[in-house]
Amino acid sequence: MTSEQEQQLGVGTPDAFQRLWTPHRMAYIQGENKPSGPGADDGCPFCSLPARSDEDGLILRRGRRVYAVLNLYPYTGGHLMTVPYRHVADYTDLTTAETAELAELTQQAMTALRTASGAHGFNIGMNQGTVAGAGIAAHLHQHVVPRWGGDTNFMPVIGHTKVLPQLLADTRKILAEAWPASTSPSGD
Repeated sequence: MTSEQEQQLGVGTPDAFQRLWTPHRMAYIQGENKPSGPGADDGCPFCSLPARSDEDGLILRRGRRVYAVLNLYPYTGGHLMTVPYRHVADYTDLTTAETAELAELTQQAMTALRTASGAHGFNIGMNQGTVAGAGIAAHLHQHVVPRWGGDTNFMPVIGHTKVLPQLLADTRKILAEAWPASTSPSGD
């Protein structure tokens, strides 16, 4: 005898899997918060975020030229980005000072993530251009994605769903408190 749950009447082909609905992802799929064009005045969220409070903007750290912010659509808990304040699309267009501060905040992010969540490793990188996968190609941003042994479980692989154990506001608070003090001249 098959249970009603296993039959999944009316929801497609029965496959014996339960469904974990993530309606918040629809905002990303539908392009919410994406710029209308390539310019800084075309609704670029990376240009408008610094005007918000750290809590409202999910900003973790503000440097002189670059800031660190949680990803609104994270791959894992603690997924953050380092972003130059200046609206620039290509890594080769960064100044030497911007490049140095981007690297410094990335190092600090790794330290904070290890302290706050015990991350075992990281995926760090940027997608240059829409064809390379950049969701917002007009404003450069570098992803820092913490990883743990065994974190690629069945949910993202089979269920195409990411399970995040914490609200973004709570993650922001924990990481901001764990962020190391700046020790170089390019700091705050």
